Amino acid sequence: MQEANKEDESDKKVQEHITQEPHSLEELLDVIEEIEATSGQISFDAVLDAIGRRSFGPLLLLAGLITLAPVISGVPGVPVAIGLFTLLISAQLLLGRRIFWLPAWLRKRKLSRDKVHKGLGWMRKPARFIDHLLRHRYSFMTGKRGIQLTALACLLLALVMPPMELVPFSANIAGAALSLFGLALMARDGLLSILGFMVTGFALATVSYNLV
Repeated sequence: MQEANKEDESDKKVQEHITQEPHSLEELLDVIEEIEATSGQISFDAVLDAIGRRSFGPLLLLAGLITLAPVISGVPGVPVAIGLFTLLISAQLLLGRRIFWLPAWLRKRKLSRDKVHKGLGWMRKPARFIDHLLRHRYSFMTGKRGIQLTALACLLLALVMPPMELVPFSANIAGAALSLFGLALMARDGLLSILGFMVTGFALATVSYNLV
């Protein structure tokens, strides 16, 4: 009986470790690398299970990094999926949801594990340097109102992602903005939120200038 209780406690600790929200870029990369792949592919559902379904910051950061990585974002259908992914995250942030939800068809969407690791691998070297720059500052930008403004900015980026495919490098700018917002929410670094809004404005201006 005691052995069974010990096993249950051990399972709970393992589960808590698996779903513990990453608080830095390096931790997020570690979590992604540890995801088990079935037939060499990683599903969105596996990512949600690994990161945790309350982790809006890491999920925004992941969306941004994928958008920045040509190896992944160049795969047909991925930009649309990431745009919808970002749209759902942003909408649920605005609604104040605490547990992130995805439709079944999007949760089951899979990417090659090798492409994911290769696409995100370029961030491994600068990750530690970037993490050292993170600070708890300008907390009003990562409070309730700040998060709502962040969600609105990400919502706008998600809506303009389809036409961004017609404007070279604009999607990369949007990816940079999403990455900044994701890091800001993870580290409670309001300065990164401010930078994220600046990059968002630049991304929207670039698309408008080239399409209007």
